[in-house]
Amino acid sequence: MTASPALDEIVEADEDVVPDLPWVTIVWNDPVNLMTYVTFVFQSYFGYSRAKAEKLMMDVHVEGRAVVSHGSREEMERDAEALQGYGLWATFQKDD
Repeated sequence: MTASPALDEIVEADEDVVPDLPWVTIVWNDPVNLMTYVTFVFQSYFGYSRAKAEKLMMDVHVEGRAVVSHGSREEMERDAEALQGYGLWATFQKDD
């Protein structure tokens, strides 16, 4: 019979677990897509309000990029691929 770890050892081990967050999806400015289309994509895919979608679109247009979502690596990979499917230039990376 093997001894099981003490409860305080289990709790201490759980405190060392760091979630794989945050990752972000970034949309980059491009010379192809109209601003109205980018706003439409943000509203359609993410369900963002028109005001939020327009603000993010303006960040892309003026700053050259905008972080449009954050979450786990898998979620951000999915978002980037979906946005690429809409024709946007999107990448994902670990947030600094």
